[in-house]
Amino acid sequence: MSLVNNLLKQIEESVRFVLVRTTHPGNIGASARAMKNMGIIKMELVAPKDYPSETAIHRAKAAIDILKEAKIHQDLESTISNAKLVIGTSARNRKVPWPVVQPKEAAKEIVNLCLKGETNIAVVFGREDRGLTNEELGFCNLHVHIPATDEYPSLNLSQAVQILAYEIRLCALNNQGEVVKQEWDVPLADNSEIERLIKHFDELMQEVDFYEVDNPRQLLTRVRRFFRRSKIDHMEANILRGMFAAILKKLNN
Repeated sequence: MSLVNNLLKQIEESVRFVLVRTTHPGNIGASARAMKNMGIIKMELVAPKDYPSETAIHRAKAAIDILKEAKIHQDLESTISNAKLVIGTSARNRKVPWPVVQPKEAAKEIVNLCLKGETNIAVVFGREDRGLTNEELGFCNLHVHIPATDEYPSLNLSQAVQILAYEIRLCALNNQGEVVKQEWDVPLADNSEIERLIKHFDELMQEVDFYEVDNPRQLLTRVRRFFRRSKIDHMEANILRGMFAAILKKLNN
């Protein structure tokens, strides 16, 4: 099997598209069809409003197998807890800027991780009417923005899914990822490890009265952004948590 075919297989096994609180079942079916066109076969649904649905099956056409295998969850945090990279789609500017890339750059990030053998990569799509909330975007390492026209920037959910899936496949076919990468001795920390690390940091900052009284969450948002863009590995996350725990223990003695 060629390098490209191996890479496409790795993408099939590693990448999942997560649809959050989708309102219309037809958009779920259309998204499944768009995914299958481009070789993305893992779909996960977070609290869909109307699913399972005959409408979704009808819109999926030949991608009914993706719907049958789709996992349903009740919240985003638990859905992506074991993900090594989480990319969230976002059309809005945020009070606290986050690392934002266009679809082509997001695809390169995904393909590079697949080339390194990393698994559990999640691409997250929000509600049809308002996308992902700030809290949900806070779980993501990167935000991806599709540069549509200013006059009408709103894309249908399945269109956004198609664009991201297409860019991932195109990057793999063109082998635009960085094939030669320095091997790392420890795997990346997954999403749940990063969340525990942030929780420990939060506890420590509260203990030493570090937060601003008027807006304590603003600082934590920036800290969350820092940890998520740093690509901390499993051992580094444990070292930092151990440091925070030791300081807390010392303060409480």
